[in-house]
Amino acid sequence: MTMITAKWSIEEYHRMIEAGILSDRKVELLQGEIIEMSPEGEPHAYCSHEAANYLIKLLGDLATIRQAKPITLPNESEPEPDIAIVQNLGREYLLHHPYPENIFWVIEYANSSLEKDLETKSKIYAQAGILEYWVVNLRKFNLVVFRDILDGEYATKQTFTTGIIQPVAFPDIAVEVEKIINK
Repeated sequence: MTMITAKWSIEEYHRMIEAGILSDRKVELLQGEIIEMSPEGEPHAYCSHEAANYLIKLLGDLATIRQAKPITLPNESEPEPDIAIVQNLGREYLLHHPYPENIFWVIEYANSSLEKDLETKSKIYAQAGILEYWVVNLRKFNLVVFRDILDGEYATKQTFTTGIIQPVAFPDIAVEVEKIINK
């Protein structure tokens, strides 16, 4: 017997949220499936918070830094990345979460969710057209940077423990790897 998983649209997912069905659960929508999110441990909470504060100061008015807030993607996904660097659209975000065209890059901090973030989410973000995706591996305290979308996947994957990265969206900005990892 083949088991078929029920898929949910973003609209159906939003209706569940509005009806309070998911209010007691920490979940996100990934490719039409409602997925439980791992709880944040202390290193995850500390490192992502410190990195967000650093990016707020570094980028100033160039972008808005959203922490653990949904983004809406066309592949029936509404993940909640730890950090999303998005366009400053102000009150427009009262009407919708950031769409791919509003997103400069996203960052996930991962320990127990490492495989999901490196494999599943990298494909979801690439398919949605997000030009850059960073994963902080909290097991090894390194930064994995995905870039260069080719056939719905990132063609370039680099790992850093130190140094400087210039984000694709802001090539004149120097991001210190150590400030993102916060080891």
